[in-house]
Amino acid sequence: MSKAIVEISKLTKSFKIPLEASSGVKQQLINILKGRKGYRVFTPLKDISFTINEGDFFGIVGRNGSGKSTLLKTIAGIYTPNGGSVKVHGSLVPFIELGVGFNPELTGRENIFLNGALLGFSHEEMESMYSAIVEFAELEDFMEERLKNYSSGMQVRLAFSIAIRAHADILLLDEVLAVGDEAFQKKCYSYFDKLKREKRTVILVTHDMAAVERFCTKAVFIEDGHVKMIGKPYRIAAAYSRSNSQNYDRTTGLNSDNEGTVPFKIVLRGTDGKEKTMYDFEETMTVDLSWQQKGVKHVGVAIFRESGEYVYGPNTYQEKTSAIKDQTARYTVKLNLNEGRYFIKAGLMGVNDTKVIAFIEEGPFFSVQRDYGHGRWGGVTKLDHTWK
Repeated sequence: MSKAIVEISKLTKSFKIPLEASSGVKQQLINILKGRKGYRVFTPLKDISFTINEGDFFGIVGRNGSGKSTLLKTIAGIYTPNGGSVKVHGSLVPFIELGVGFNPELTGRENIFLNGALLGFSHEEMESMYSAIVEFAELEDFMEERLKNYSSGMQVRLAFSIAIRAHADILLLDEVLAVGDEAFQKKCYSYFDKLKREKRTVILVTHDMAAVERFCTKAVFIEDGHVKMIGKPYRIAAAYSRSNSQNYDRTTGLNSDNEGTVPFKIVLRGTDGKEKTMYDFEETMTVDLSWQQKGVKHVGVAIFRESGEYVYGPNTYQEKTSAIKDQTARYTVKLNLNEGRYFIKAGLMGVNDTKVIAFIEEGPFFSVQRDYGHGRWGGVTKLDHTWK
């Protein structure tokens, strides 16, 4: 069993926000005599509790102003809790705010050594890593340029390239994907894949739900300073996506028009037409959809691994076909899948696949048994291939 590496219990963090300028002694005295505090209390974190285990790739999601960055800075020790506790068992490296640890009047090269010193590296260690840092950041032609002349994206690339050299137990990342260009994001994804394979502990704050589903092993959804939901990444990603819907109800976290209901029916069957949830490798599975909604022109079905990894998902609009008959549709698929548990997502659409009428984020689960007859192989699906 993995041990806890970050323990957060009933964490509350508040700030005093001045209501007016009262820097002078006279104004402060007037405020006291009139019984005015001169500030309001802002509490971005309210009674937060959760645990991060060693080896977790832990995602923190939420809308702007929900308290995500405050939470990360409190974990990093930058802020002190007003209530509750944060216990960190190990060393950590924070990549939290653009420009922290940098001097804009120094060159890129000088800032590498400055930032490295702050992370605990010696000058000799930074000399040995210098070329790799510059190459990863793709800034070879700008290292003698002052940092104040760098764009925000260039600064992020440099800071991230330095931070990932640190040998810490925990890596804290706040919106590292928000500023860099597409090429840099691909590098980040490759590095995240490496961290996940090595079972390094990472805490990632992001608005990118694709990254949450791809990399995270666990995630939390923060809303208005509270833990709204914690659990499997694909569930958190779905909850966050719903929170950005116009019909979002903050009291439930559901779309108000679907509250407490299943929008349509999904049934899994075998080749004999009977309901089934356990399949052999290469067996055909039938997915029957039925609904009461009006205006459905297209449907889609997707298969996901239990971990939330996306396997495959076609829809009738993309494939320029129609399978709808009397408010039902049938999808059949040959399960060339590795052993494990999977689940179905499905959607009903209007005239195209952007007009979603109803959607089920987590439909029925099913299992695929091991492919005993074709030898051992790895991956999610077995592709037709030959050796010569």
